[in-house]
Amino acid sequence: MLGFSHFRLISSKIYFLCFLVGSGWSKMRWVACILRCSMLLMLLGLASILANASPIKNDFGHCERVVKKWAFSSLDQEVKEDRHTLQDLLFFLHVPRTGGRTYFHCFLKKLYSKSLECPRSYDKLRFDPRKPKCRLLVTHDDYSMMSKLPNHRTSVVTILRNPVDRVFSTYEFSVEVAARFLVHPNLTSATQMAGRLRAKMRGVSTLDIWPWKYLVPWMREDLFARRDARRQKGSDDTKSSGSYDMNEIFMPLHEYINTPMAHDIVHNGATFQVAGLTNNSYLAESHEVRHCVQKYKILGEHVLQVAKKRLDNMLYVGLTEEHKESATMFANVVGAQVISQRRASAMSLENVANENSEQNSLLSDSEFENDYDLDDFVHSTSQVYLLVLQNRTLCCQILSLKMMTTRIAVLTTMQVRLLPLKMVKQRNKI
Repeated sequence: MLGFSHFRLISSKIYFLCFLVGSGWSKMRWVACILRCSMLLMLLGLASILANASPIKNDFGHCERVVKKWAFSSLDQEVKEDRHTLQDLLFFLHVPRTGGRTYFHCFLKKLYSKSLECPRSYDKLRFDPRKPKCRLLVTHDDYSMMSKLPNHRTSVVTILRNPVDRVFSTYEFSVEVAARFLVHPNLTSATQMAGRLRAKMRGVSTLDIWPWKYLVPWMREDLFARRDARRQKGSDDTKSSGSYDMNEIFMPLHEYINTPMAHDIVHNGATFQVAGLTNNSYLAESHEVRHCVQKYKILGEHVLQVAKKRLDNMLYVGLTEEHKESATMFANVVGAQVISQRRASAMSLENVANENSEQNSLLSDSEFENDYDLDDFVHSTSQVYLLVLQNRTLCCQILSLKMMTTRIAVLTTMQVRLLPLKMVKQRNKI
Protein backbone atom coordinates (compact mmCIF):
# COMPACT_ATOMS: atom_id res chain seq x y z
CA MET A 1 0.00 0.00 0.00
CA LEU A 2 1.32 3.44 -0.94
CA GLY A 3 1.39 5.97 1.90
CA PHE A 4 1.37 9.78 1.77
CA SER A 5 5.16 9.94 2.16
CA HIS A 6 5.57 7.67 -0.87
CA PHE A 7 3.37 9.98 -2.97
CA ARG A 8 5.40 13.01 -1.92
CA LEU A 9 8.66 11.28 -2.88
CA ILE A 10 7.34 10.07 -6.25
CA SER A 11 5.77 13.43 -7.13
CA SER A 12 8.96 15.34 -6.28
CA LYS A 13 11.01 13.04 -8.51
CA ILE A 14 8.53 13.36 -11.40
CA TYR A 15 8.53 17.16 -11.16
CA PHE A 16 12.35 17.19 -11.04
CA LEU A 17 12.48 14.87 -14.09
CA CYS A 18 10.11 17.17 -16.00
CA PHE A 19 12.27 20.13 -15.06
CA LEU A 20 15.48 18.45 -16.33
CA VAL A 21 14.02 17.02 -19.52
CA GLY A 22 11.98 20.12 -20.27
CA SER A 23 14.65 22.73 -19.62
CA GLY A 24 14.43 23.86 -23.22
CA TRP A 25 10.66 23.40 -23.49
CA SER A 26 8.12 26.07 -23.85
CA LYS A 27 5.89 26.86 -20.92
CA MET A 28 2.94 25.00 -22.51
CA ARG A 29 4.92 21.77 -22.98
CA TRP A 30 6.21 21.95 -19.43
CA VAL A 31 2.66 22.38 -18.05
CA ALA A 32 1.45 19.45 -20.19
CA CYS A 33 4.19 17.25 -18.72
CA ILE A 34 3.14 18.22 -15.21
CA LEU A 35 -0.52 17.42 -15.99
CA ARG A 36 0.36 13.99 -17.37
CA CYS A 37 2.46 13.25 -14.31
CA SER A 38 -0.40 14.38 -12.05
CA MET A 39 -2.81 12.04 -13.83
CA LEU A 40 -0.32 9.21 -13.38
CA LEU A 41 -0.19 9.96 -9.65
CA MET A 42 -4.00 9.90 -9.45
CA LEU A 43 -4.11 6.50 -11.15
CA LEU A 44 -1.47 5.17 -8.76
CA GLY A 45 -3.50 6.44 -5.81
CA LEU A 46 -6.70 4.84 -7.13
CA ALA A 47 -4.90 1.54 -7.64
CA SER A 48 -3.62 1.73 -4.07
CA ILE A 49 -7.14 2.32 -2.70
CA LEU A 50 -8.58 -0.57 -4.72
CA ALA A 51 -5.77 -2.86 -3.61
CA ASN A 52 -6.45 -1.93 0.00
CA ALA A 53 -10.20 -2.57 -0.37
CA SER A 54 -9.94 -5.77 -2.39
CA PRO A 55 -9.62 -8.20 0.56
CA ILE A 56 -13.01 -7.06 1.93
CA LYS A 57 -14.59 -7.16 -1.50
CA ASN A 58 -13.11 -10.55 -2.27
CA ASP A 59 -14.20 -11.87 1.14
CA PHE A 60 -17.81 -10.85 0.49
CA GLY A 61 -17.62 -12.19 -3.04
CA HIS A 62 -16.31 -15.51 -1.77
CA CYS A 63 -19.05 -15.71 0.85
CA GLU A 64 -21.71 -14.84 -1.70
CA ARG A 65 -20.53 -17.63 -4.00
CA VAL A 66 -20.42 -20.15 -1.13
CA VAL A 67 -23.91 -19.29 0.13
CA LYS A 68 -25.48 -19.18 -3.34
CA LYS A 69 -23.94 -22.51 -4.30
CA TRP A 70 -25.33 -24.12 -1.17
CA ALA A 71 -28.75 -22.48 -1.68
CA PHE A 72 -29.07 -23.55 -5.33
CA SER A 73 -28.03 -27.09 -4.47
CA SER A 74 -30.49 -27.24 -1.56
CA LEU A 75 -33.39 -25.89 -3.61
CA ASP A 76 -32.71 -28.40 -6.39
CA GLN A 77 -33.10 -31.22 -3.87
CA GLU A 78 -36.47 -29.90 -2.69
CA VAL A 79 -38.48 -30.94 -5.75
CA LYS A 80 -41.21 -33.22 -4.39
CA GLU A 81 -44.21 -34.33 -6.40
CA ASP A 82 -46.25 -35.91 -3.60
CA ARG A 83 -45.35 -33.84 -0.55
CA HIS A 84 -48.72 -34.21 1.20
CA THR A 85 -48.66 -38.01 1.30
CA LEU A 86 -47.10 -39.82 4.24
CA GLN A 87 -44.08 -41.85 3.16
CA ASP A 88 -42.53 -44.92 4.79
CA LEU A 89 -40.45 -42.94 7.31
CA LEU A 90 -41.75 -39.98 9.35
CA PHE A 91 -38.99 -37.58 10.47
CA PHE A 92 -40.14 -35.28 13.29
CA LEU A 93 -37.70 -32.35 13.17
CA HIS A 94 -38.03 -31.18 16.77
CA VAL A 95 -37.22 -27.48 17.11
CA PRO A 96 -36.38 -26.89 20.82
CA ARG A 97 -38.92 -25.14 23.06
CA THR A 98 -41.86 -25.45 20.67
CA GLY A 99 -43.85 -28.09 22.55
CA GLY A 100 -42.57 -30.96 20.43
CA ARG A 101 -42.15 -33.28 23.41
CA THR A 102 -45.86 -32.88 24.17
CA TYR A 103 -46.74 -33.78 20.57
CA PHE A 104 -44.53 -36.84 20.80
CA HIS A 105 -46.13 -38.19 23.97
CA CYS A 106 -49.71 -37.20 23.14
CA PHE A 107 -49.80 -38.20 19.47
CA LEU A 108 -46.81 -40.00 18.01
CA LYS A 109 -46.43 -42.56 20.80
CA LYS A 110 -50.11 -43.41 20.33
CA LEU A 111 -49.68 -43.84 16.58
CA TYR A 112 -46.37 -45.71 16.49
CA SER A 113 -45.48 -48.69 18.64
CA LYS A 114 -42.09 -48.84 20.36
CA SER A 115 -40.81 -51.32 17.76
CA LEU A 116 -41.45 -48.80 14.98
CA GLU A 117 -39.44 -45.99 16.61
CA CYS A 118 -35.95 -45.41 15.24
CA PRO A 119 -33.13 -45.47 17.82
CA ARG A 120 -32.60 -42.02 19.30
CA SER A 121 -29.91 -40.20 17.33
CA TYR A 122 -29.28 -37.06 19.38
CA ASP A 123 -25.49 -37.42 19.43
CA LYS A 124 -24.88 -39.70 16.43
CA LEU A 125 -26.77 -41.78 13.90
CA ARG A 126 -27.64 -45.09 15.55
CA PHE A 127 -29.21 -46.99 12.65
CA ASP A 128 -28.50 -47.73 9.02
CA PRO A 129 -30.50 -45.08 7.11
CA ARG A 130 -30.20 -47.03 3.86
CA LYS A 131 -32.28 -49.87 5.32
CA PRO A 132 -34.54 -48.30 7.93
CA LYS A 133 -36.74 -50.89 9.61
CA CYS A 134 -38.22 -48.15 11.76
CA ARG A 135 -41.01 -45.78 10.77
CA LEU A 136 -40.60 -42.84 13.18
CA LEU A 137 -37.50 -40.69 13.79
CA VAL A 138 -37.73 -37.98 16.47
CA THR A 139 -34.66 -35.81 17.00
CA HIS A 140 -33.31 -32.29 17.59
CA ASP A 141 -31.00 -32.78 14.61
CA ASP A 142 -31.37 -30.20 11.86
CA TYR A 143 -32.59 -30.77 8.31
CA SER A 144 -29.17 -32.00 7.21
CA MET A 145 -30.26 -35.35 8.68
CA MET A 146 -32.13 -35.78 5.40
CA SER A 147 -28.78 -36.28 3.68
CA LYS A 148 -28.53 -39.54 5.65
CA LEU A 149 -32.11 -40.69 5.00
CA PRO A 150 -33.86 -42.05 1.90
CA ASN A 151 -35.23 -38.70 0.70
CA HIS A 152 -37.97 -40.05 -1.55
CA ARG A 153 -39.29 -42.33 1.21
CA THR A 154 -39.21 -39.78 4.06
CA SER A 155 -41.84 -37.27 5.18
CA VAL A 156 -40.91 -34.39 7.50
CA VAL A 157 -43.04 -32.66 10.15
CA THR A 158 -42.10 -29.87 12.55
CA ILE A 159 -43.49 -27.20 14.88
CA LEU A 160 -42.49 -23.53 14.90
CA ARG A 161 -42.85 -20.86 17.56
CA ASN A 162 -42.66 -17.08 17.76
CA PRO A 163 -38.87 -16.47 17.71
CA VAL A 164 -38.91 -14.00 20.62
CA ASP A 165 -40.87 -16.37 22.86
CA ARG A 166 -38.63 -19.24 21.84
CA VAL A 167 -35.52 -17.24 22.82
CA PHE A 168 -37.07 -16.48 26.23
CA SER A 169 -37.91 -20.15 26.73
CA THR A 170 -34.43 -21.27 25.64
CA TYR A 171 -32.85 -18.84 28.09
CA GLU A 172 -35.10 -19.94 30.96
CA PHE A 173 -34.55 -23.64 30.31
CA SER A 174 -30.76 -23.18 30.09
CA VAL A 175 -30.71 -21.46 33.48
CA GLU A 176 -33.13 -23.95 35.05
CA VAL A 177 -31.19 -27.07 34.02
CA ALA A 178 -27.79 -25.55 34.81
CA ALA A 179 -29.01 -24.48 38.27
CA ARG A 180 -29.64 -28.10 39.24
CA PHE A 181 -25.87 -28.56 39.51
CA LEU A 182 -25.52 -25.88 42.20
CA VAL A 183 -26.11 -28.51 44.88
CA HIS A 184 -22.45 -29.41 44.33
CA PRO A 185 -19.68 -27.54 46.19
CA ASN A 186 -17.84 -26.49 43.04
CA LEU A 187 -17.82 -26.74 39.25
CA THR A 188 -15.32 -29.60 39.15
CA SER A 189 -17.50 -31.75 41.40
CA ALA A 190 -20.60 -30.94 39.35
CA THR A 191 -18.89 -31.79 36.06
CA GLN A 192 -17.50 -35.08 37.35
CA MET A 193 -20.84 -36.16 38.81
CA ALA A 194 -22.65 -35.29 35.58
CA GLY A 195 -20.18 -37.44 33.65
CA ARG A 196 -20.68 -40.41 35.97
CA LEU A 197 -24.47 -40.15 35.82
CA ARG A 198 -24.46 -39.96 32.02
CA ALA A 199 -22.29 -43.07 31.83
CA LYS A 200 -24.79 -45.01 33.96
CA MET A 201 -27.91 -43.76 32.18
CA ARG A 202 -29.60 -46.09 29.73
CA GLY A 203 -31.64 -43.35 28.13
CA VAL A 204 -30.66 -40.01 26.65
CA SER A 205 -29.43 -37.22 28.91
CA THR A 206 -30.27 -33.56 28.35
CA LEU A 207 -26.53 -32.98 28.03
CA ASP A 208 -26.49 -35.29 24.99
CA ILE A 209 -29.10 -33.28 23.11
CA TRP A 210 -28.50 -30.29 20.85
CA PRO A 211 -28.50 -27.40 21.73
CA TRP A 212 -28.46 -28.16 25.46
CA LYS A 213 -25.15 -30.02 25.24
CA TYR A 214 -23.62 -26.60 24.46
CA LEU A 215 -25.89 -24.18 26.33
CA VAL A 216 -26.24 -25.97 29.68
CA PRO A 217 -22.50 -26.55 30.42
CA TRP A 218 -21.80 -22.96 29.36
CA MET A 219 -24.55 -21.61 31.64
CA ARG A 220 -23.47 -23.97 34.43
CA GLU A 221 -19.94 -22.58 34.32
CA ASP A 222 -21.33 -19.04 34.47
CA LEU A 223 -23.56 -19.86 37.47
CA PHE A 224 -20.66 -21.26 39.46
CA ALA A 225 -18.48 -18.26 38.56
CA ARG A 226 -21.17 -15.87 39.85
CA ARG A 227 -21.66 -17.92 43.02
CA ASP A 228 -17.91 -17.91 43.66
CA ALA A 229 -17.88 -14.15 43.15
CA ARG A 230 -20.68 -13.70 45.72
CA ARG A 231 -18.83 -15.85 48.23
CA GLN A 232 -15.65 -13.84 47.76
CA LYS A 233 -17.65 -10.75 48.67
CA GLY A 234 -18.67 -12.49 51.88
CA SER A 235 -22.38 -12.82 51.05
CA ASP A 236 -24.39 -15.83 52.24
CA ASP A 237 -26.49 -17.67 49.65
CA THR A 238 -29.27 -18.42 52.12
CA LYS A 239 -29.50 -15.26 54.25
CA SER A 240 -28.62 -12.64 51.68
CA SER A 241 -31.11 -9.76 51.54
CA GLY A 242 -30.36 -9.44 47.83
CA SER A 243 -32.04 -12.68 46.82
CA TYR A 244 -33.60 -10.98 43.81
CA ASP A 245 -30.42 -9.35 42.58
CA MET A 246 -30.43 -11.53 39.48
CA ASN A 247 -27.25 -10.11 37.98
CA GLU A 248 -25.28 -11.61 40.86
CA ILE A 249 -27.08 -14.94 40.66
CA PHE A 250 -27.29 -15.73 36.96
CA MET A 251 -26.60 -14.17 33.58
CA PRO A 252 -29.20 -11.50 32.74
CA LEU A 253 -31.15 -11.87 29.52
CA HIS A 254 -29.68 -8.81 27.80
CA GLU A 255 -26.19 -10.18 28.40
CA TYR A 256 -27.19 -13.70 27.34
CA ILE A 257 -28.59 -12.73 23.94
CA ASN A 258 -25.48 -10.73 23.04
CA THR A 259 -22.95 -13.49 23.72
CA PRO A 260 -21.16 -15.29 20.86
CA MET A 261 -22.73 -18.56 22.06
CA ALA A 262 -26.25 -17.18 21.68
CA HIS A 263 -25.43 -15.63 18.31
CA ASP A 264 -24.15 -18.98 17.07
CA ILE A 265 -26.93 -21.22 18.42
CA VAL A 266 -29.98 -19.23 19.55
CA HIS A 267 -30.29 -16.33 17.09
CA ASN A 268 -32.38 -17.47 14.10
CA GLY A 269 -32.04 -20.96 15.56
CA ALA A 270 -35.22 -22.37 14.03
CA THR A 271 -34.33 -21.01 10.58
CA PHE A 272 -30.84 -22.51 10.71
CA GLN A 273 -32.29 -25.81 11.95
CA VAL A 274 -34.79 -26.05 9.09
CA ALA A 275 -32.05 -24.97 6.67
CA GLY A 276 -29.67 -27.62 8.05
CA LEU A 277 -26.98 -25.12 9.06
CA THR A 278 -26.65 -25.46 12.83
CA ASN A 279 -23.32 -26.20 14.50
CA ASN A 280 -24.66 -29.76 14.73
CA SER A 281 -25.07 -30.14 10.96
CA TYR A 282 -24.05 -33.19 8.94
CA LEU A 283 -23.11 -30.97 5.96
CA ALA A 284 -19.40 -30.30 5.49
CA GLU A 285 -20.03 -26.78 4.16
CA SER A 286 -22.46 -25.77 6.94
CA HIS A 287 -19.86 -24.00 9.13
CA GLU A 288 -18.61 -21.80 6.29
CA VAL A 289 -22.12 -20.98 5.08
CA ARG A 290 -23.28 -20.09 8.60
CA HIS A 291 -20.15 -17.97 9.19
CA CYS A 292 -20.74 -16.05 5.95
CA VAL A 293 -24.41 -15.45 6.73
CA GLN A 294 -23.62 -14.23 10.24
CA LYS A 295 -20.93 -11.90 8.91
CA TYR A 296 -22.94 -10.54 5.97
CA LYS A 297 -26.59 -10.32 7.02
CA ILE A 298 -27.76 -9.64 3.47
CA LEU A 299 -26.83 -13.22 2.54
CA GLY A 300 -29.35 -14.48 5.09
CA GLU A 301 -32.08 -14.04 2.49
CA HIS A 302 -30.78 -17.13 0.67
CA VAL A 303 -31.03 -19.18 3.89
CA LEU A 304 -34.55 -17.89 4.48
CA GLN A 305 -35.68 -18.92 0.99
CA VAL A 306 -34.31 -22.43 1.47
CA ALA A 307 -36.01 -22.74 4.87
CA LYS A 308 -39.35 -21.51 3.46
CA LYS A 309 -39.16 -23.96 0.57
CA ARG A 310 -38.46 -26.84 2.93
CA LEU A 311 -41.36 -25.89 5.17
CA ASP A 312 -43.59 -25.78 2.10
CA ASN A 313 -42.55 -29.32 1.20
CA MET A 314 -43.15 -30.76 4.67
CA LEU A 315 -46.10 -32.99 5.37
CA TYR A 316 -47.13 -30.87 8.36
CA VAL A 317 -46.00 -27.66 10.08
CA GLY A 318 -47.60 -26.69 13.39
CA LEU A 319 -47.52 -23.46 15.38
CA THR A 320 -47.03 -23.37 19.14
CA GLU A 321 -49.19 -20.27 19.50
CA GLU A 322 -52.05 -21.97 17.63
CA HIS A 323 -51.68 -25.31 19.37
CA LYS A 324 -55.39 -26.25 19.36
CA GLU A 325 -55.78 -25.74 15.62
CA SER A 326 -52.37 -27.29 15.00
CA ALA A 327 -53.22 -30.35 17.10
CA THR A 328 -56.46 -30.85 15.16
CA MET A 329 -54.63 -30.58 11.86
CA PHE A 330 -51.94 -32.98 13.06
CA ALA A 331 -54.54 -35.58 14.01
CA ASN A 332 -56.36 -35.24 10.68
CA VAL A 333 -53.35 -34.97 8.36
CA VAL A 334 -50.67 -37.10 10.02
CA GLY A 335 -52.72 -39.31 12.32
CA ALA A 336 -55.22 -40.33 9.67
CA GLN A 337 -52.49 -41.28 7.20
CA VAL A 338 -50.56 -43.30 9.79
CA ILE A 339 -53.73 -45.28 10.55
CA SER A 340 -54.39 -45.77 6.84
CA GLN A 341 -50.80 -46.89 6.30
CA ARG A 342 -51.02 -49.41 9.13
CA ARG A 343 -54.27 -50.80 7.76
CA ALA A 344 -52.74 -51.28 4.33
CA SER A 345 -49.76 -53.02 5.91
CA ALA A 346 -52.08 -55.28 7.92
CA MET A 347 -54.04 -56.25 4.83
CA SER A 348 -50.81 -57.11 3.06
CA LEU A 349 -49.77 -59.31 5.97
CA GLU A 350 -53.15 -61.04 5.93
CA ASN A 351 -52.82 -61.80 2.22
CA VAL A 352 -49.42 -63.35 2.85
CA ALA A 353 -50.85 -65.36 5.73
CA ASN A 354 -53.71 -66.62 3.54
CA GLU A 355 -51.28 -67.70 0.83
CA ASN A 356 -49.21 -69.56 3.41
CA SER A 357 -52.38 -71.14 4.76
CA GLU A 358 -53.36 -72.47 1.33
CA GLN A 359 -49.88 -73.86 0.74
CA ASN A 360 -49.84 -75.54 4.16
CA SER A 361 -53.28 -77.08 3.57
CA LEU A 362 -51.89 -78.90 0.54
CA LEU A 363 -49.04 -80.30 2.62
CA SER A 364 -50.99 -81.21 5.75
CA ASP A 365 -54.43 -82.51 6.64
CA SER A 366 -54.47 -80.33 9.72
CA GLU A 367 -56.05 -76.91 9.39
CA PHE A 368 -53.60 -73.98 9.31
CA GLU A 369 -54.32 -71.70 12.26
CA ASN A 370 -53.95 -67.97 11.75
CA ASP A 371 -53.91 -65.93 14.93
CA TYR A 372 -53.95 -62.66 13.00
CA ASP A 373 -57.40 -61.00 12.81
CA LEU A 374 -57.68 -58.05 10.45
CA ASP A 375 -61.06 -56.99 11.86
CA ASP A 376 -59.56 -56.73 15.34
CA PHE A 377 -56.67 -54.69 13.96
CA VAL A 378 -58.97 -52.29 12.10
CA HIS A 379 -61.02 -51.87 15.27
CA SER A 380 -57.90 -51.18 17.35
CA THR A 381 -56.49 -48.66 14.88
CA SER A 382 -59.83 -46.88 14.78
CA GLN A 383 -59.72 -46.66 18.56
CA VAL A 384 -56.20 -45.23 18.36
CA TYR A 385 -57.35 -42.57 15.91
CA LEU A 386 -60.30 -41.65 18.16
CA LEU A 387 -57.91 -41.52 21.11
CA VAL A 388 -55.61 -39.16 19.20
CA LEU A 389 -58.54 -36.90 18.40
CA GLN A 390 -59.69 -36.97 22.02
CA ASN A 391 -56.16 -36.17 23.21
CA ARG A 392 -56.18 -32.83 21.38
CA THR A 393 -57.73 -30.96 24.30
CA LEU A 394 -55.54 -32.67 26.90
CA CYS A 395 -52.37 -32.03 24.89
CA CYS A 396 -53.29 -28.38 24.44
CA GLN A 397 -53.83 -28.02 28.19
CA ILE A 398 -50.49 -29.69 28.93
CA LEU A 399 -48.71 -27.48 26.40
CA SER A 400 -50.29 -24.31 27.82
CA LEU A 401 -49.30 -25.32 31.35
CA LYS A 402 -45.70 -26.03 30.30
CA MET A 403 -45.46 -22.65 28.54
CA MET A 404 -46.68 -20.90 31.71
CA THR A 405 -44.39 -22.74 34.11
CA THR A 406 -41.25 -22.10 32.08
CA ARG A 407 -41.87 -18.35 32.26
CA ILE A 408 -41.38 -18.30 36.05
CA ALA A 409 -38.61 -20.76 36.89
CA VAL A 410 -38.52 -21.43 40.63
CA LEU A 411 -34.82 -22.16 41.10
CA THR A 412 -34.86 -23.53 44.64
CA THR A 413 -31.25 -24.70 44.43
CA MET A 414 -30.24 -21.05 44.07
CA GLN A 415 -32.52 -19.92 46.94
CA VAL A 416 -34.73 -18.02 44.49
CA ARG A 417 -38.25 -18.97 45.47
CA LEU A 418 -40.31 -16.54 43.43
CA LEU A 419 -39.64 -13.75 40.98
CA PRO A 420 -41.24 -10.42 41.95
CA LEU A 421 -44.49 -9.62 40.17
CA LYS A 422 -42.89 -6.45 38.83
CA MET A 423 -40.23 -8.46 36.99
CA VAL A 424 -42.86 -10.81 35.56
CA LYS A 425 -44.84 -7.87 34.20
CA GLN A 426 -41.71 -6.35 32.67
CA ARG A 427 -40.81 -9.68 31.07
CA ASN A 428 -44.28 -10.02 29.50
CA LYS A 429 -44.06 -6.50 28.06
CA ILE A 430 -40.84 -7.25 26.14
